[in-house]
Amino acid sequence: MDVTGAPPKTRLWLVRHAQPLVAPGTCYGALDIPADPAATRAAAEHLAAALPPQSRVIHSTLQRCEQLALELQALRPDLASKPDARLREMDFGSWEGQAWESIARSDIDAWTAAFASYRPGLGENLAAVLARVAAALQDHDPGATQDVVWITHAGVIRSVAWLRAHGNGVLPRSEEWPVAAPGWGQWERIELG
Repeated sequence: MDVTGAPPKTRLWLVRHAQPLVAPGTCYGALDIPADPAATRAAAEHLAAALPPQSRVIHSTLQRCEQLALELQALRPDLASKPDARLREMDFGSWEGQAWESIARSDIDAWTAAFASYRPGLGENLAAVLARVAAALQDHDPGATQDVVWITHAGVIRSVAWLRAHGNGVLPRSEEWPVAAPGWGQWERIELG
C-alpha cells in the first residue's frame, strides 16, 4: 500500500529490442532477424540495473527479442522470461525483407487508405495485431503488484498506446496511428489498472 492506503499499481515495462542486423530501409516485422549482440548486451545491462526484483518478464518469440531476454536472465537470474507470440511484430507477408522503396506505391497507398483492415503483402492487418495485443493486456491480473516486462517491438508498443487511449474495438486511420516508440534497447513504463 502507498501512503494513501491504495494498493500499489502494477507497472508494465514496454521494452524494445536492440537494433536489428538488417539493412536500413528494409521492411521487416515478422522476419526473424537477429539484433546486434553488443547492443543487446548493453540494453540488457541497463535493463537489469533498472528492473525491480521478481519482475515477470515476457518476450516476443522473434529472436531479436529472445536475445535480449536471455542476456537479461544471464545478468539477473531472478528474471526468467516466457515467450508469447502475441508480442510479435506485425507480419508484412510478401513485403518482408524487401526495401520499402521497392514496394509499389499503389500498395502503400492502399494500406494507408484502409489502414486497419489492409493486409500488407497479404500478411497481417493492424486490426489483428491490436486484437492479439489487447488479449495479452487482458491477461494481466488486476490484483497483482509484480511489475510486468514485455520485451517486444515498436509496433506492439504503439498498439498498447492506441489501446490505452481508445480502447479495444476502435480502429485507427493512418493519420491517427501513434508514431512515438522507445529507441532500440530502450523502454517506457505505464501503470496498469
